[in-house]
Amino acid sequence: MTSAAPRLASTDLLVLPIFTDDPGDDLAPWNEASGGQLARVRASNEVRGKRFETHWLHIEDGGWTCRRVLLIGAGPWAEFTTGQARRLANAAGLVARRQRIGRLGLVQRGPIERVSCARALAEGLVLASFQTDPYKTGERDQGLLHEATIIAEGAEEGAITTAVERGLVLGEATNLARALSNEPSNLLTPRGFAERAHELLAGSGLAIDVLDESQIHELGMGLLAGVSRGSVEPPCVVVLRYTPANVSSRAVLGLVGKGVTFDTGGISIKPADGMERMKYDMTGGASVLGAMQAVARLRPWVSVVGVIPATENMLGGRAIKPGDVLRSASGKTVEVLNTDAEGRLILADALWYARKLGATHLVDVATLTGACVVALGRTTSGLFGEPESWVELIRQTGERAGDRLWPMPLFDDYTELLESEMADLQNIGGRAGGAITAAVFLKEFTGGLPWAHLDIAGTAWADEAKPYQPKGATGVSVRTLAELAFTSDQW
Repeated sequence: MTSAAPRLASTDLLVLPIFTDDPGDDLAPWNEASGGQLARVRASNEVRGKRFETHWLHIEDGGWTCRRVLLIGAGPWAEFTTGQARRLANAAGLVARRQRIGRLGLVQRGPIERVSCARALAEGLVLASFQTDPYKTGERDQGLLHEATIIAEGAEEGAITTAVERGLVLGEATNLARALSNEPSNLLTPRGFAERAHELLAGSGLAIDVLDESQIHELGMGLLAGVSRGSVEPPCVVVLRYTPANVSSRAVLGLVGKGVTFDTGGISIKPADGMERMKYDMTGGASVLGAMQAVARLRPWVSVVGVIPATENMLGGRAIKPGDVLRSASGKTVEVLNTDAEGRLILADALWYARKLGATHLVDVATLTGACVVALGRTTSGLFGEPESWVELIRQTGERAGDRLWPMPLFDDYTELLESEMADLQNIGGRAGGAITAAVFLKEFTGGLPWAHLDIAGTAWADEAKPYQPKGATGVSVRTLAELAFTSDQW
């Protein structure tokens, strides 16, 4: 971050946001330095300020250190938010990478408060640095972004520098989750996930434990053990604990993430088309891992535990079958009507274990249901839980963090759909309201604690590239989970 004038920035590219209704009070130096080019392209409507449109300018003034300028559309002035700032920075970084420009300086402009804007810009620039093709051996499609500077001319540097540093942490944690979610399942098995957790979090200050298959059985986690039976890869549970030096609250935030490293659907097998994407069914677990890394670095004054049940859901001679009955760690029995509804099974045992570790407030995150994709599409995650105050706090936290969450109902009527003739519950409630009945199932294992469930089935993976997001894992919910640890005064 620098508060110096843009003309002094030592970089390969200057990025200047332009608005559709730009007041332009601060653009005179840019127009003069470009020999009037800026005024001409704006007058001719070559540059309208439409979100993410780009136009290149050349600086003719020899007094400027950098000679290349990228104009990038920021949309209407009054509609510019921190979320738009994050996306704009991400888009600018991706444009620079496509042009193989390794250093850029992004000028901070817009009507929003400068400190929060700077943090969002920092997050976006870090997200733009993410490598999507780590296993390519030939020439890559994009270059690397080696250095990025936020230019906040005339700003008080202290607060903005702190905000930028926080944005870097959150952006890097999001990229960690994206990298794990992109990993092929032959390399990221359940045990491989646990090994990566040790590698990535070594020296972070987090306590890291891994429950192996024998411990899972000893604890009575019959739902997790049942799901894992069809695979030759043994399951495990990754447990991460953060305890501040001076705990200011008895509250303990429990984060639970689904870690199915590959999901065939089991005996209720999925269609072959698109099954390769089922490597990302551990995105919830990756989000918890990334959030815990951010928590360790940002150090909130509340204890946080992360629980990630990791397994494959495969076909095999020992695989669970429709009609089987499993016993959970909490003692509740479950009739399995569909083996492809496995995520809620492993989360149920993990929620119980988070409570056993002392969690007082729970959040689980999972690529859980196709029904949620049908309901909300691929731009919004489903948000379920109770009480209403806890759900609303998470919704607001997600809004600030750049994760759009939409509250869904949990009326008692839906519970009737999970009644089983053979056991306490059945694991599906039919096609109607599928995302809701999945959440209602999880609610049965929360012990009445404040709890929220984030269904990220539609938002965890981008099937199409956008100006601010390449294809692949999005890292959704990482920043929300991490930021939630800083809201304990509102619990």
